Amino acid sequence: MPRLTLPDGTQPELPEGEPVGSVLGPEAIAAKVDGELKDLSFVPEGDVSVEPVESASDDGLGVLRHSAAHVLAQAVCRLWPGTKYAIGPAIADGFYYDLAIPLHVSADDLPRIEEEMRAIVAEDQPFLREEVSRSEALARLQDQDFKREIIEDLAGEEGEVGSGETVTLYRTGLWVDLCLGPHVPSTGRIGAFTLTSLSGAYWRGDEKKAQLTRIYGTAWASQDDLEAHLHRLEEAERRDHRLLGRQLDLFSSPEELGPGLWVWHPRGGVFRKQLEDWVRDLHLARGYDLVVTPHIARSVLWETSGHLAKYSDNMYPPMQTDTGDYYVKPMNCPFHVLVYKSQVRSYRDLPMRLSELGTIYRHERLGTLHGLLRIRGGTQDDSHIICRPDQLVDEILAVFDLTLEIHRTFGFSDPIVNLSTLPGQTILEPEMAARATETLVTALERYGLPYTEAEGEGTFYGPKVDFHFRDAIGRLWQLTTVQCDFALPERFHMEYTGEDNQRHRPVMIHRAILGTLERFSAVLIEHYGGAFPLWLAPEQIRFVPVADRHVEQCRSLADLARAVGLRPSVDEAKESVGKKIRAAQLMKVPYVIVVGDRDLEAGTFTVRDRNGTETAGVPFDAIVAALSDEATSRRLEPTEFAAI
Repeated sequence: MPRLTLPDGTQPELPEGEPVGSVLGPEAIAAKVDGELKDLSFVPEGDVSVEPVESASDDGLGVLRHSAAHVLAQAVCRLWPGTKYAIGPAIADGFYYDLAIPLHVSADDLPRIEEEMRAIVAEDQPFLREEVSRSEALARLQDQDFKREIIEDLAGEEGEVGSGETVTLYRTGLWVDLCLGPHVPSTGRIGAFTLTSLSGAYWRGDEKKAQLTRIYGTAWASQDDLEAHLHRLEEAERRDHRLLGRQLDLFSSPEELGPGLWVWHPRGGVFRKQLEDWVRDLHLARGYDLVVTPHIARSVLWETSGHLAKYSDNMYPPMQTDTGDYYVKPMNCPFHVLVYKSQVRSYRDLPMRLSELGTIYRHERLGTLHGLLRIRGGTQDDSHIICRPDQLVDEILAVFDLTLEIHRTFGFSDPIVNLSTLPGQTILEPEMAARATETLVTALERYGLPYTEAEGEGTFYGPKVDFHFRDAIGRLWQLTTVQCDFALPERFHMEYTGEDNQRHRPVMIHRAILGTLERFSAVLIEHYGGAFPLWLAPEQIRFVPVADRHVEQCRSLADLARAVGLRPSVDEAKESVGKKIRAAQLMKVPYVIVVGDRDLEAGTFTVRDRNGTETAGVPFDAIVAALSDEATSRRLEPTEFAAI
């Protein structure tokens, strides 16, 4: 009989043919068997370690949501016979299913679908796992075109079917889906759930393929957890950077530009200038050298770098000229290699840290574009450190240090770190890949950063470390990437003269701490809800004249504020003071000063911050000095004028 090792150290024997669920408590909805998620119905063949997976755990929520996605598709198929179902994964905080529904379905139909889902849950249908041959799976799903395509794809691109001739199906009632599992024991074990939205989606994200209806939902272990999440969703909607970008007049994406391309308006331009200037100055202070490179290059550069062989799907088509084909750049790294190779380098020249706010262009699939978060043209805070092998770990540690310093400035702390190993397609030899991964592991351990491994999520030229941070409402964002690269120095024959007067190969570190400025700006907008800290605010202080006769005095006060580096404005609109204050609130101006006769006579003013706190009787010089200090120190907290 198999012997099970449970988390408490006990080792019960399991009768032959008995599932692992028989020795776990009633709260378990799945099990971890030797670290791998399994159904409670899994029957081990030998001795194993077993952990219960409860619905409120991270693993449990993933199982719960995946099961809810199946119930969603089953409900739609009941309501609209003839529905073709594509894929339905669990995602962060929820799930979705892509479906080709015979009739038009809108958001108004979500309550009806949800009601049908609740009926399926009430029926407490078992999730029955079956392993069948590919031919049988094709026969069982003969009317399901998308499922048949997945089965016929031996690579198992969508993760629903592995390679080989055995295919896993899950059945609830008479409804069958193609899936690796695991799932909850029965539909009745699905916790609190609701459907949240509906949108269009292309099959496999390709705009040339069928357009499907994507229905989103969320599922949680308890009703309280669900309600807390729905509150977060409402807050996220209020913070949506696309809405706030329009409201605050920061940027837009006119149809004439094309999808995934954005223009920044004057207010957005000021915001970006503050961010860019600070990033440049910080890098100069840390020993980086600034470089500038063109937006296009001949095909030979991309052939040498490996981009045309491994990354061409994300590149725009070539521009054909009389001197060959040119491509707009998807990355900056080959250009920085050329800067290095522009002259002979000595070991004394290393490390060389090259930094650029370089604009890149990637032909992202239309169905994946999302505001500034997923774009086709963006500017990276891109840097490449070229160093000797003996300098490599110390340079990576310095990048980690700079990463945490930068993100602390915005209020991001306690990163969640992933080590992303090489994908299936790579230009690295196995020995190089092992050295690169070992180097990153050494740096992580020396810095004391706990991390998890994300298998196959690295780039084609090297493994990487990704830093994720939580925003003000708890959402996780991947912000910083640090990559270790032995491949490009080899492909470009990069060299330096060593202390032994021999030629040696350097190593490259690729790193983008903010990522693209566009995406990072979107994250900041949502993190702050558009209420930027003073140093980033396009407009820092607004003077509101009580009457027309006070306009000139407001202009003079604005000039004094401007002279010390602040960004003031004067509201000269023919509106009431109340409406002007409301207008400033809508634009999330950090501070407002109403200027009338008594204020000018006394030489003191009432300062109103955007939280609505008013402080009367503050001398103008004290206001300007306090705001100047708040801006230059990049403080996140507003000035407390009552304490001045």
